[in-house]
Formats: sequence, structure tokens, C-alpha cells
Amino acid sequence: MTMLDSTATDAAGQVLVTRYQKSVSEYWNNEKAPVNIRLGEVSGTFHHHYGIGEVDWTVLEGDEAGRQERIIRELHRLEGAQAEFLLDQLGPLGAGDRILDAGSGRGGTSFLANLRFGCQVDGVSISQEQVKFANAQAAERGVADQVGFHFRNMLHNEFPADTFQAIWNNESTMYVDLHKLFAEHARVLRPGGRYVTITGCFNDLHGHQPSRAVSQIDAHYICDIHPRSEYFAAMAANGLIPISVVDLTEATIPYWELRAKSEVASGIEDAFLTAYKEGSFHYLMIAADKA
Repeated sequence: MTMLDSTATDAAGQVLVTRYQKSVSEYWNNEKAPVNIRLGEVSGTFHHHYGIGEVDWTVLEGDEAGRQERIIRELHRLEGAQAEFLLDQLGPLGAGDRILDAGSGRGGTSFLANLRFGCQVDGVSISQEQVKFANAQAAERGVADQVGFHFRNMLHNEFPADTFQAIWNNESTMYVDLHKLFAEHARVLRPGGRYVTITGCFNDLHGHQPSRAVSQIDAHYICDIHPRSEYFAAMAANGLIPISVVDLTEATIPYWELRAKSEVASGIEDAFLTAYKEGSFHYLMIAADKA
């Protein structure tokens, strides 16, 4: 083992503290799903989340040769709309503020946030490959002095207390314990700071366990989808006061219906559509302020 390899191994040992975290890291280090890569190549902004909004179904019309490319562009437009909706919830921010993207993936939402607000953005991910990719993107965009990504665990992010005016999770809370996550977010948020998450959660009214369709989603992404009620309980326990809750379930169904018709479909589309339409799964935006 070289000195460089040894350093990387030591760093991973400090960040990845459980076998589960190591397995999630390995999954995302090796992930090259077309649904993430192909969509990102449309504009150069790479997301790791789903989309919202009405679909332009005319993309299915016309020549067969260009149909899939039109679908890809439309799916990318919808995921961009989701990211912009999340940023709408972060409150007034300016160039002097610092904000955190927890579970930052390949950096898409972070770059949109910097473009909109002009403030410093930090992203954290337990995937070294994602961090490497996102930092290369920051350099290519000429914003490496404003947007930086770190190989860190969102449950112990290593930032000083009261660092950030806003924090968000964009479809990444299902990989962690919510009470530990919100305790860490509350620690590094400034008083009055804003926290926003967009997430899928299972509907407690359907039972105390996930439905079959939700369990299929868990297995596909090696995650652990939380019940809706746990978000609010964990926020209350950590001084995060919800100020807005928006049910995006109906708004995301068209995205999944279009994705099922695309060449980048991954096979999980039917499980999402079943879970949403039967009511066992909700897609929520929750915004909360630190007391």
C-alpha cells in the first residue's frame, strides 16, 4: 500500500463508522446509472434526485429517432424544477451567507444555489467519487473558491457550531438516523437558520411498516425509508420548527410516468408509481427554522 492509499484508507475509516455506511459509500462510488449521467449531460448539471411538474407529453410525438433524446431533456427539466423549488424554500440569502448541501451527490443543487444566491456553498458526501466529480465540476465552472465538496459524514460533519444560515437534504435523509441528523444540523445552523428537506417517506396511516412497494424501493437503493411522523418528531426533539410542509406526491407522479417510458428506466419505476398511487408513500418538502 502506498502512502497515498494509506491516507485515503485512514480518511475513510474516520468518515465511514458503520458497515452500512461503508456499503452505501461503495454503492455510490461505483454508481454510473444512465438516469443520472445522461440527464446531467443535457446541461452539465448533474442531479441525484427526481422531478416535479407537468410533463410536456409532446416529447413522445414525432420521429422515433429523436424521441428518447426529447424524453431525456424533459426529465432533466423536471429534476431542475425540483431543485429550484427546494431553493425557493431557503429564505433570503446573500453573498455573505454560508450554506450546506448534506448528501450533495455530484453537486447539482449546490451549483444552482451558488448561481442564485452568490453565497459560499459546502457539500458533504460519504462517496469519495462523488466528491471528486463535484470538485472537478466546481473547477470547470470557475467557482471552486465559492463551492467546495468534502468527503465527510453528515452525521458528524466537522464544521464549527453556528456556521450555516441554511442547510438542505435533497433525497438523502433515508440513509441516516433522523434524530442524529437533525441534532447535527441544529448544531451547525445559526439561530433562526433554515433547514429544508425534500424526501420520500412512508405513510404511517397505512401501517407501522413500509408497504411492499416501499420495501422494493428500499432494497433497490439500499436505503431505509422513514415514516412521515418520524421527521416531525426528530425535528421537534432538536429545536427545528416546521414552518412549511408541501405534499409533492401528485407533482412527482408525471415524472415517474415519463421515466417509465424512457431508455434510462431502471426497473424501479413501477414500485414508485404503485406506492404513490396507493397512498403508502409520500413525497414531501418540509422547511423548518432553528429555534
